Amino acid sequence: MDFGPHLLLAAIEGAVTAAVLALMAAGLSLVFGVMRVVNVAHGEFYMLGAVLAWVVASTLGAHPALGFVAALAIAPLIVGAVAAAADMTVLKRLDYDPERTIVATIGLLYILQQLTLMGYGPEARPVAPPFNQRLALPWVEWGDGGVQLYWPWGLSVTTYKLFVIGAAGAVLAGLWALMTRTRIGLVMRATQLDGEMALAFGIPVERVYAGVFGLGAALAALAGVLIVPIQQAHYLMGGDALLLSFIVVIIGGLGSLAGTVIAAILIGMSDGIISVFFSPTLAKIIATLLVAFVLVFRPQGLMGKPPR
Repeated sequence: MDFGPHLLLAAIEGAVTAAVLALMAAGLSLVFGVMRVVNVAHGEFYMLGAVLAWVVASTLGAHPALGFVAALAIAPLIVGAVAAAADMTVLKRLDYDPERTIVATIGLLYILQQLTLMGYGPEARPVAPPFNQRLALPWVEWGDGGVQLYWPWGLSVTTYKLFVIGAAGAVLAGLWALMTRTRIGLVMRATQLDGEMALAFGIPVERVYAGVFGLGAALAALAGVLIVPIQQAHYLMGGDALLLSFIVVIIGGLGSLAGTVIAAILIGMSDGIISVFFSPTLAKIIATLLVAFVLVFRPQGLMGKPPR
């Protein structure tokens, strides 16, 4: 296969990574933006979404599409409820102190991980995609005869991967609309700007925090449901995803949804292309170096606001 079609395939793989990463990082950024809490257990919510997708699909045992649709609805709700309960029972009692909440979420990480290991087991288990047709992709070349469109042998992509990209984009657009066009988003933004003033105006800040923490976890779980037909569900899968999410949030700017999406596209696309042409390890090294440059030259991130 020529370099050009190979590059197109790598870009599609990178777009899938970017889509899932943007969903997960958006939840992490939302929690920090509103609550000023660094949720170290965010990767385990992603893992729970994938594991619950396998549980739901295996329990229904019908057509893969039925199990997948059920998992899309059930897994984020369950994980969001678990996260909201953790907020009300643990983080609330710590008064959302930054240092203590980091320690608490580390403890939550190990609790969720070990409970999953005991109930689910150490095996990596796949979930059948709801549809998996292959589409031939065209390639455009410019030559002496002008523009030519052809279909190289072997250049194809599954419809499910295209669905993941579209679904993530739709969810992120919905999240943006929620934050900017609804009363719920207005309440969240008011709480983010000044929690004490919001409380003085009658906004139930603690309930807002619980809802935001649950929403962030639900986004991570949704990312896990979307990725598990491509990867396999495993009780340790949250570690790498959490690391990449932190990289994306730092580069994009803590609390900035737009910056998170831009950084996810940059990291996802570079990871996909560099992993295909060189090695996944080199992709992680470059991402880490990019974080170092951002921290040195623009500590607030690409779209973050500098401290006042």
